[in-house]
Amino acid sequence: MTPLATPLGQGIAALAFEPALPLWLLVLLCLLALAAVTPAVLRRARGWPWRLLALVVLMGWLAGPRLVRETWRNLPDIGVMLVDKSASMQVGGRAALAAAAAARLAEEAQRIPGFSLRAVTVPDSPEGGTRLFGALDRALAEVPRGRLAGVIALTDGEVDDVPASLAKSPLGGAPLSVVIPARGEETDRSLRLLSAPGYGIVGQDVALEAEIEDYGPPGAIHPGGMAPLTVRRDGAPPLTLSVPVGKPIRIPVPITHAGPTVVALNAGQLGGEVSTLNNSAAVTINGVRQRLRVLLVSGEPNPGVRAWRRLLKSDPAVDLVHFTILRPPDKEDNTPLNDLALIAFPAHELFVDKLDRFDLIIFDQFQDDGLLPPLYLGNIADYVQNGGALLVTAGPEFAGADSLAGTPLAAVLPARPANDGGPGSVVVGRFVPELTGIGERHPVTAGLPGSTPGDAPGSMPSWGPWYRYDATDGVEGQVLMRTPSGAPLLVLNEVGKGRVAMMLSDQQWLWARGHDGGGPQAELMRRVAHWLMKEPALEANALAAGIANGRMTIERRTLAADAAGKVTVTAPDGTRTEVELTTTGPGRASGQMPASLPGVWRVGDGKEQAFVAAGAADPLEMADLRATASLLAPLVRASGGGIDWLGAGGVPALRPVERGETAAGRGWIGVVRNHAHLVTGITSVPLLPSWAALPLLIGLMILAWQREGAESRSYRNRNEVG
Repeated sequence: MTPLATPLGQGIAALAFEPALPLWLLVLLCLLALAAVTPAVLRRARGWPWRLLALVVLMGWLAGPRLVRETWRNLPDIGVMLVDKSASMQVGGRAALAAAAAARLAEEAQRIPGFSLRAVTVPDSPEGGTRLFGALDRALAEVPRGRLAGVIALTDGEVDDVPASLAKSPLGGAPLSVVIPARGEETDRSLRLLSAPGYGIVGQDVALEAEIEDYGPPGAIHPGGMAPLTVRRDGAPPLTLSVPVGKPIRIPVPITHAGPTVVALNAGQLGGEVSTLNNSAAVTINGVRQRLRVLLVSGEPNPGVRAWRRLLKSDPAVDLVHFTILRPPDKEDNTPLNDLALIAFPAHELFVDKLDRFDLIIFDQFQDDGLLPPLYLGNIADYVQNGGALLVTAGPEFAGADSLAGTPLAAVLPARPANDGGPGSVVVGRFVPELTGIGERHPVTAGLPGSTPGDAPGSMPSWGPWYRYDATDGVEGQVLMRTPSGAPLLVLNEVGKGRVAMMLSDQQWLWARGHDGGGPQAELMRRVAHWLMKEPALEANALAAGIANGRMTIERRTLAADAAGKVTVTAPDGTRTEVELTTTGPGRASGQMPASLPGVWRVGDGKEQAFVAAGAADPLEMADLRATASLLAPLVRASGGGIDWLGAGGVPALRPVERGETAAGRGWIGVVRNHAHLVTGITSVPLLPSWAALPLLIGLMILAWQREGAESRSYRNRNEVG
């Protein structure tokens, strides 16, 4: 189709051909017609012009010339404005500047005829970082590329999916212009954790690996310098180190207790840096005991000892040393050693040399009949005072003349036999153990299977019965289990730096045997043992906090009747917030609050406190918080766009430009005119219709015949005269 005119209106005319014959046949006829008229032209016959003109009319008519006219409607050009709303855009006043610039550019676009600007939000990406070009690719799926006038990105320049080249970008030839909400290139210091173990062995050090990086334009930072690094473990005093910038460093962290240890790292501020949000990192390391060393000392063999051995031997993390003492350590006889059934008890090695190596000492139905000297029992009492753990399971021997209550160990025992071991100190009869009010709230016994059948508070436990217990004249500590008459059965107490637990009945083994339904003997003893070794999850009064999906959950355990109340939460930036806790069960309360700021959060109620580490919601996004043009500049230059800084020159204006012209300038952004249109109708008019072509052809043939006839007569007349 050959255009005849391109008016500025709503139409365009063009000459088109619709041959009545195939093209090859039409060309053949033209050649034959030319061959037929050539002799007449060569001999200059009078009618050859009319004959030639007739052939031209015939060939033209067979070619089918038509005048085609289109009517069309202009289509507006489309621009895409990407508004970055990722986490790094919340630094300083970037978000406000970007929002104001977006509104201004939208107003500018409305004043340009035939131009439409579409705003696309770029949120935080599930994959991490700012996925600007991923959002652009999705937006352009609804935009015809022939109408794309340009792409404007309102971003801080921290983009994590920049294409390697213009050919691999979704721009499709349109210019990319970037508007950055800052005054110019910025600097930033970032602290990155390269490796951090999830757990550590209590009593040993773990190694954290971190690196401090400085970002900024040349001249603003000094590679190879030193920076201060502060290391804080839970509530311990901080340790400040001087470390090299840009090099990985290893930091030893001692694990001093079981349970979570929160370690916070903070890099010193870089002069002029845009934000200190990424100067900190926090990690939670769970402290675990490598091996639990337990010393079990029993009296004469009994079913309870077998239950203890099964329980302790079933745990691969327990190193058990068990002795049943059957002869005094100073006894001498002439029996050969190879004839003895038992080895000599290494009392001095256990109770003097290596006593402090044990995590827990258990006395099961042991009586002082001179088998252990008072010095050894006094050492055990000192062991408890200095932080050790002691569990005593008492039977009838506790009320006898050789009771442990009459030894130096009595200084740490929480109970003494009633009537000094006289009548009534051992009570025999069927009874079902039950929890006290404190026992329902203490983590050692709270929620024991069968304690409240059918989840009905106040109902009798479904445990099997016991048949004997030791009566006491009073206890020191917390009574968690009792008889129906109120006599204490399980007593916990803290002595000095250590802990003591005492079971005033030797009948727990009945639960292990399943007598009359049995009971949670293994779970109860496991909890008691771990409480003695200061397992954080079994502390009676404690605060615990955790952060997931940007929200903090706070839980409080207490022996008080009502656990509800307020706690104070201190954010990593020092902001304090009071959170109201609501009761969720006996001795328990919980609450929630938003916690999106990365770092170490502290929760306290005046007595207890807890630390919890919050990682960055998007570590890739927080790694570098600068506003920079360095990442997008190559693509912007290749596309013909420009870069503007809002803080330096204000919001740029929009200006329409023709394709091929400069699409950016100082203070303005160019949007390309594509002159796209939609054809609304086509009219076709034949230039040589049949009704006109046939008379014209006949007329020309008649003229050619007349001219040739006249020439023939003239020639004949001349011949006759001659």
